[in-house]
Amino acid sequence: MLKGQAQKIAGPLLDDLLIYARDHFSTEEKMMSEGGFAGLAEHRAKHEALIDKVGDYIFRYRKGDNAMYVQPLTFLHEWLTDHMQKEDQEYGPCLHAHGVR
Repeated sequence: MLKGQAQKIAGPLLDDLLIYARDHFSTEEKMMSEGGFAGLAEHRAKHEALIDKVGDYIFRYRKGDNAMYVQPLTFLHEWLTDHMQKEDQEYGPCLHAHGVR
């Protein structure tokens, strides 16, 4: 993977992903709360599961688990296709109806 550079760049990328995810989810959940989205608790639980998964990748990386490098790529693909393109679309109409942008 990247001519042996995976180990050097994976840790910082995973750390950045965790920071981004926490910030993004916090903002998203605030908008859902302001818009009165009924599914907020369930959606928040999904966010927590995603955060936990990234945290697990970071833990495994720091422990030297070289077998974990492909798994975050699969995880990110699933996050983009399942969570962002499907689940995040569920609250859009509610936020729009309440003027939350």
